[in-house]
Amino acid sequence: MSTPRVAITGIGVVSAFGVGREVYWDAIRRGHSGTRAITEFDVSTYPCKVAAPVPPVDISQATPLTGEAGPRESRADPKRYSRAALFGVVAAREAWSDAGLAFGEANAGVVIGSGGGGIDVGERQYQDFFTTGGQHVTPYAIAIGICGMVSSEISIALGVRGVSHVLSTGCTSSTDALGYACMLLRQGECDVLLSGGADGCVLPGMIFGFSRMRAVSTHYNDRGAEASRPFDRGRDGFVLGEGAWTLTLELEGRARARGARVYATIDGYASTCDAYHRVQMDPDGEQIVRCLQTAIARSGRAAEEIGYINYHGTSTQLNDAIEARCTRLAFGGLADRIPGSSTKSMIGHPQGASGAAGVVATALSLSRGFLPPTINLTDPDPNCDLDFIPNQGRAAQPEAALCNCLGFGSKNSALVLGRSHG
Repeated sequence: MSTPRVAITGIGVVSAFGVGREVYWDAIRRGHSGTRAITEFDVSTYPCKVAAPVPPVDISQATPLTGEAGPRESRADPKRYSRAALFGVVAAREAWSDAGLAFGEANAGVVIGSGGGGIDVGERQYQDFFTTGGQHVTPYAIAIGICGMVSSEISIALGVRGVSHVLSTGCTSSTDALGYACMLLRQGECDVLLSGGADGCVLPGMIFGFSRMRAVSTHYNDRGAEASRPFDRGRDGFVLGEGAWTLTLELEGRARARGARVYATIDGYASTCDAYHRVQMDPDGEQIVRCLQTAIARSGRAAEEIGYINYHGTSTQLNDAIEARCTRLAFGGLADRIPGSSTKSMIGHPQGASGAAGVVATALSLSRGFLPPTINLTDPDPNCDLDFIPNQGRAAQPEAALCNCLGFGSKNSALVLGRSHG
């Protein structure tokens, strides 16, 4: 008996390009960069001065939901949202409405991925604590700063009373959240789930910390749009990004029965750990290869069906080369004919939300017959010798796609998506 496929019936986005999935899709299909000089705070003494932050977002930009009028909506308090929660709520309401669902939907829940949760709240409150003795520290500091609150705020905003979980596994958080959500749907835990990822991490402490780690780009401070350049010989580190990418998920049979539009299906998921190092990937890549091959096997598809790969592609020297080599090991002779791209070349690295950002890009690619590019790929690294769709997207209609995600702590996660027919 085949494993039921999970349908993606709604998509919501808050990104460096602004609010909305169409805003996001238009930017990435055209190969636009969301990276720019940081102006939100003083980086004059920081080695890295560029990022891909979300422009100002307000809860008024959130999509209204059918059936939400009444006293319950007053329980949401947007004034106390963390950045991740704000992004997540706005994106979630778009995805929920896009799927044709109402406020207070029965047997529904939330499974979201976030690397930092309310880390912005923590930075502000600790600064006040250490500089003024905590005179202005809010009594909600802990409640709104923890990772777990991101799903709670979304549950409140949607009025859903099923599971409300946050997975925080670093950069693979939202890929793992989507995989976990699919498991819960197949087990009958809920009829429909809001899943994906949200992080609001373009912050002074994060920029400074990653600069000290020498993980972020510093060579393109005067031309930010060129800073994120996965698989290019001139890459010198990732660009910190942020945002929220959410998807409404339900079993394909249920979605078809209610006449929902299906962007794509999630067919397989796998996760492994190198058990190697807290920030470095194991150079032999054995567990990355196992993760990719297991996700494909669990999808019930053959490797020959994979017609697009959404790469992790962070724009760091070592990681990009290892990922390219592992892809070749996983696919063998097929690797040269599979096009793929890194969404991070355009949106930077939104930490725990990065996997969901790639899944949204891939689902839209499958439904619209167009593959977005890897921008700034002007001088390909000979150690990254695959088809990374350099600089200009292309029309294509693959039957299935692979979304790869890698993270600190030796984590590897992958999802296989399928094209929807009918």
